[in-house]
Amino acid sequence: MKFIILGCGSSMGVPRPDGFFGNCNLKNKKNHRSRCSALLKTSDQIALFDTSPDLRQQLINSKVKNIDKVFYSHMHADQTHGINDLRVFYIKNKKTIPVYADKATSKYLFNTFKYCFKNKSKEYPAILKLNSIKKNLFIKDGKKIVKIKPISVDHGKVKSICYVIDKKLAYISDVSNINENNYKYFKNLKYLIIDCLWFREHPSHLNLENSLKLINKFKPKKSILTNLHSDLDYDDLKKLLPKNITPAYDGLEIKL
Repeated sequence: MKFIILGCGSSMGVPRPDGFFGNCNLKNKKNHRSRCSALLKTSDQIALFDTSPDLRQQLINSKVKNIDKVFYSHMHADQTHGINDLRVFYIKNKKTIPVYADKATSKYLFNTFKYCFKNKSKEYPAILKLNSIKKNLFIKDGKKIVKIKPISVDHGKVKSICYVIDKKLAYISDVSNINENNYKYFKNLKYLIIDCLWFREHPSHLNLENSLKLINKFKPKKSILTNLHSDLDYDDLKKLLPKNITPAYDGLEIKL
């Protein structure tokens, strides 16, 4: 079973559309960051976390041939606007793909991308089926059921869903605060993949200082910083971090 970080960049990616790399060394491929999406790949199923605007190229780069489920974190454009790239998997399998999202995100997805969920014609049938977030989600790994626990966290003025996989890995790309009542789900994980936008304060994201504070509280074996802005150069950031904490990069694979 593998968890793959398809994209680890902030909302405009690195470089930005105007070519701006900020503090990042453009010669280092790990500084070329697409917007946040991730994959959980088992022996017979693939679950996708968010559909970033860069999803098409991410799937090509990772040679993804099928998507069995999609789990959304929240409604923002950098997490949702690649949704049309799921259409090819419906065309291949002639089956709607189950999509899981909270109420606010479901409403946004349906209103913004109604054609994906509502059958209008034989030429353009519905490709996705909306499902509400349940307490216990799962993906199959052969005969094994891999449990995926959704946990609601703060992302500025909206809620975002963190997913804890098999009590081993937590993926939380967009977060500003975690309720202390939920700390128990983040303790002693093998991997914590967590938001780290930049050095400065931000109303909707963790900065480096606050990411490190949470990592110190949760004490995972290894932490990976994602949603990285162009302020944060990969090599410069790595020099500041202890050995068990590392910046993410597009295509990073984790064996579970």
